[in-house]
Amino acid sequence: MMQRKVDTVTVEVVRNLLMSIAEETYGIIVRSAYSSNMKERRDVCTAVIDPDGNSVAQVESLAALLGSMLSVVPNIYKKFGKENIQPGDMFIANNPYHGGGNHLPDIVLAAPAFCGTKIIGWIANIAHHSDIGGKVPGSTSGDADSLFQEGICIPVVRIRDKGVLLDSVLDILLDNTRVPQERYGDLTAQISANLIGVQRIEEAYQRYNDTLIECMSELISYSERRVRATVSKLPDGEYSYTDYVDGCGDKYPDPIPICVKVTVKGDDLTIDFTGTASQIKAPINVPWPCTKADVFFAVKAMLGPDIPANEGINRAIRVIAPKGCILNPTAPSPVGAQIDCSQRVPDAIFGALAPILPDRIVTAGNGACTTTILAGSGAIGTDNVFIFHEVIAGGGGACKKYDGLSGVQVNMTNTSNMPIEATEMEFTKILAKKYELKKDSGGAGFHRGGLGIERELEVLTNDVLYTGLGDRHKFHPWGLAGGKMGGCGAFYRISATDGSITQMGHKTTSYPLPKGDIIRVVTPGAGGYGDPFTRDTALVLKDVIEQKVSLEEAQASYGVAIQRGENGEYMIDEKQTDSLRGQK
Repeated sequence: MMQRKVDTVTVEVVRNLLMSIAEETYGIIVRSAYSSNMKERRDVCTAVIDPDGNSVAQVESLAALLGSMLSVVPNIYKKFGKENIQPGDMFIANNPYHGGGNHLPDIVLAAPAFCGTKIIGWIANIAHHSDIGGKVPGSTSGDADSLFQEGICIPVVRIRDKGVLLDSVLDILLDNTRVPQERYGDLTAQISANLIGVQRIEEAYQRYNDTLIECMSELISYSERRVRATVSKLPDGEYSYTDYVDGCGDKYPDPIPICVKVTVKGDDLTIDFTGTASQIKAPINVPWPCTKADVFFAVKAMLGPDIPANEGINRAIRVIAPKGCILNPTAPSPVGAQIDCSQRVPDAIFGALAPILPDRIVTAGNGACTTTILAGSGAIGTDNVFIFHEVIAGGGGACKKYDGLSGVQVNMTNTSNMPIEATEMEFTKILAKKYELKKDSGGAGFHRGGLGIERELEVLTNDVLYTGLGDRHKFHPWGLAGGKMGGCGAFYRISATDGSITQMGHKTTSYPLPKGDIIRVVTPGAGGYGDPFTRDTALVLKDVIEQKVSLEEAQASYGVAIQRGENGEYMIDEKQTDSLRGQK
């Protein structure tokens, strides 16, 4: 571990400067992107990277994208050689097996910053594009059996050469998407953000000279020291847990185990996924950089939310996942819906360490990336062609001190909810019919789990294809310390013809919908924490009044009898409540 070369105050000032650069470039993409997926949902991440390719400062926007940030520059160096990179260059990639994103819709752009001929750092960003080709609109299916079915694969290539944009590269990308005007706008936003980021890093170097690079190294070392110091306070031992992914469609209906063994020995932390299911010919395989990002997130969340997010966290932990397992697949295994499996990794780690970190661990949240894609068909460039892509939030886990949050993204999918107003303004052939919290979906407990969401979308035109991807439709989010499980998710189709309701699979791909059909999406809730019969009765009453808990659930799970008076007000029946709670 290297010796400190700069004082602590300077390091902290530089840390905030680098974070401001990452946040500024993030803001540029959000403000200037074309697609609602970026500007509304903010499915974007940015980072400042040191000259050696180590992430130094990352916006805390989307944990799922951290893995790509940790690997993009080393892959550029490996392919092109550091000596062959020039000022004004910019690189693009999306292949998760060769230096790209988490799955093909995630496109990474990275640009070097220079002082003369010396590389002084990099700025990188990654964003989810709503369509980059493949067999289905949205480039994310539930039944792909090969990476080649999921869209165009972009190896690490230059998109800007010595300051000149390579239109030929851009043309290839635009010819491989169903919505080229959207792709052009989003890619332009990413390119522009990197140009500003390069300028900011070069300005910082003019101010600090090599002290800037020395501070980068110290920041990485600091994060490693912080993690190791926290690990050293944990009791030595081995801690195991197994959580399950629902499966993947009709082809893989059986539960898929995610097994983890966490070993603590002094200040060493090893997270071993040996025993986890083998890779499958279905799109929930998790590329190795993504698995490392999952662990990165879990460790930071458990051991120090204030620890700077950089390569130092990775240096403090050892991650093992056998080659060929679902968390370390080989190409060309499909990965389009990997996030549903990726979400289970932190849950498994939290479950393993819950016995020794009871004050820090949260119960299982919705643990899915509940995706709804509605796509119109027709001639490219016409109004009939649209791709609506939304990831709908769910319940957040409860903990020893607090109730879980409702209607939020958890773990690896820290994106914003799509406002109904944005949906209806940009997608005129879709009508939002319902958008509300799902009553009783939060697991009962001394602290209640967060609630999932119920969302209904009506299609206002014919020839619309629906893709629904989710998880925890079978396996409930677990509770802790006597807390109950959270509610499961589900997809339904409501027929315009006869009003019949049909439950659909958790990996439904390109299902045709006629005009007037409604898709109902129910997202999972979260587990509760602690004995629900010890929850403050006033809080149970408040939940009933706010329509988070039904009268029946209040009585059955919390032992609280609530009556509704003639004036419509809810009141606790103290005598019956005492009787119910006394019976337990």
